Amino acid sequence: MAVHAGHTVDPNYAHLTPIYASSTYVFDEAEQGMRRFSGEEKGFIYSRWGNPTIAEAEEKIAALESFGITNTAGNPLHLKAILHSSGMAALSTLLISNLKAGDKVLTHFSLYGGSQELIEKILPPLGIEAIIADLRDLDKAASIMKADPSIKMMHLETPANPTIQCVDIEALANLAKQYNLIVTCDNTFATPFLQQPFKYGVDYVFHSTTKFLNGHGTAIGGVLIGRDIEKMEGHVTKVHRLLGGNSNPFDAFLLTIGMKTLEVRMERHCHNAMEVAAFLEQHPAIGKVNYLGLSSHPDFNTGAKQMRHPGAMLSFEMKGGIEAAKKCIDKLQMCLRAVSLGTCDTLLCHPASMTHFSVPKEKRELYGITDGLIRMSVGIENLPDILTDLQQALQ
Repeated sequence: MAVHAGHTVDPNYAHLTPIYASSTYVFDEAEQGMRRFSGEEKGFIYSRWGNPTIAEAEEKIAALESFGITNTAGNPLHLKAILHSSGMAALSTLLISNLKAGDKVLTHFSLYGGSQELIEKILPPLGIEAIIADLRDLDKAASIMKADPSIKMMHLETPANPTIQCVDIEALANLAKQYNLIVTCDNTFATPFLQQPFKYGVDYVFHSTTKFLNGHGTAIGGVLIGRDIEKMEGHVTKVHRLLGGNSNPFDAFLLTIGMKTLEVRMERHCHNAMEVAAFLEQHPAIGKVNYLGLSSHPDFNTGAKQMRHPGAMLSFEMKGGIEAAKKCIDKLQMCLRAVSLGTCDTLLCHPASMTHFSVPKEKRELYGITDGLIRMSVGIENLPDILTDLQQALQ
């Protein structure tokens, strides 16, 4: 799937779909242009509306998220994907196309800092309120939904950034459907290789494709995938086009190339992460390791239920607080000091002062994002090299 899905034969028989660096597309005649604008005829019009290079990336991601899943009629599930200029652009399209003034969105703590800011700072002036709760408590989640009919959407991010908190997608989706909520899921950390939220009944999935899907840190991107094809091709596409958060053919080409190696990269990422987490858990300078592959993680069983492997993301808390965290990060020799994640390189950052800097301190601490916490995206380097670098950095 990751290698061949979404690809169609190029008119010039190119092995790979070329980069279609064209802003617009010509019509054979005026009537053809009219038919394309009205939707009577399929075809490209303007690259903010669609592009052949972008289309291949979209179809490949839709195929990966739906692979092996059937709909309620027992037929293969078909999904529609829309590629965006970033994960935040995809999230913006998702929220604005499904919520209106007076609506509320229910979500949980320890979201990506950008997602939390969008939900808590940008949506309220538009009349859309966020309710944040610990959705691992299903009884609490049910009581919140029952008490407030203004809640129209439940947004999940699992595993969550940076505490690797994991919520039960299937249980929450089933509960949300009792109250007619739209269910959305950020699948960036897991990728469809490790987790397929559509299998558990969600309505939308989105990714920052910048991360594991691209895998090489070469392009920013995001994707929104939905199961309601008619709505995705209608209202959601309209909102996407008018917001202008479209991708471009160069980034789409890099994404498609990156996805071809998704499986082999994820296997190496995951193998390395498991060994790194075990090493860190035994180190005397570290007070806590957040990794779903460790039985010490409170969501260990939930992760095992819905993920094929615990993944490549972890975080750990230094006993010495922020000074110890800075010292560790500064001493790295091979692993890189950088935000983002999912690249071939191992990346470490300090969430409290970087990715979650704009989240108030009291909220960060409530969510488990302490000043001594370090987030780590484990790369595909030789495992002994990663461990050796960590060992010397923690001394």
